[in-house]
Amino acid sequence: MKEPSSAIIDQFLTWLELKGKSSNTISTYHQELKKFENWLQEIHQELVKITKEDVQNYILFLEETGKSPITTDKILGVIRTFSKYLKKPEITLDITIKQSTKKDEIEFLSLKECEQLLADVKGNENERNIVIVYMLLHTGIRVSELCALNKTNVDLQLDQLTVTSANNEDRVIPLSEEVKYHLLQYLPFNPTEEALFVSKSNERLTERSVQYMLKKYGVNAQKLRHTFCQQLINRGVSLEIVSKLAGHKDINVTKKYARSRIQQAEYENAIRNTFSNKTID
Repeated sequence: MKEPSSAIIDQFLTWLELKGKSSNTISTYHQELKKFENWLQEIHQELVKITKEDVQNYILFLEETGKSPITTDKILGVIRTFSKYLKKPEITLDITIKQSTKKDEIEFLSLKECEQLLADVKGNENERNIVIVYMLLHTGIRVSELCALNKTNVDLQLDQLTVTSANNEDRVIPLSEEVKYHLLQYLPFNPTEEALFVSKSNERLTERSVQYMLKKYGVNAQKLRHTFCQQLINRGVSLEIVSKLAGHKDINVTKKYARSRIQQAEYENAIRNTFSNKTID
């Protein structure tokens, strides 16, 4: 017997079909509603009982995981259509979506901010959280990839991490000494056979749990991923290597970090060239 939420999704998809929606559109709606349903289950809420507060909190969650305003708006559109089907259109009225203040703007941590973040996390003496922050900073993996990691993805003999992307393509990322050290400190506290990162109840850690933990330190996983890429570019690592390590499908995404570095260098040169002792009368 199907759960009520699964049944209502099936009924909604049939309704979309009768409305003449394409198979691709229906498939997209199905995927996004299932993701929304999974998130709701974590807060012990049912899909058929969603409130305006649930919708707004889900949008905030999407933003914290790094979804762009355009993507977030499309997902809200799915929920808006579903709410109309439920005859509860009011739950999607006046939902706030954070807008980018600048196209291609990349937020990342400075070296000093990284040091402070790591010091703060270490101060709480939670081995799991420490290794999570180090891994996000030193491998640049997405929070979804981090939560999907199994112990078999880590090779402490070769000091490398194998990550499976959403398109089922694997990429291998070398582990820094710090990540390896903190993994060795954490692993004895994880009694499970499969999942690498688990909750206190030994269940696989969820994206929402990771974002909630990071929020306490004023950061999110996307910002740590940006920091990883930016630091590599700043060190002169080639775009091709950064692109492969980050799992970018399009190298143009990686080029944004190079542009950010060039702009910063131009700012610094402008000040030095204008206000150096040689130029001041």
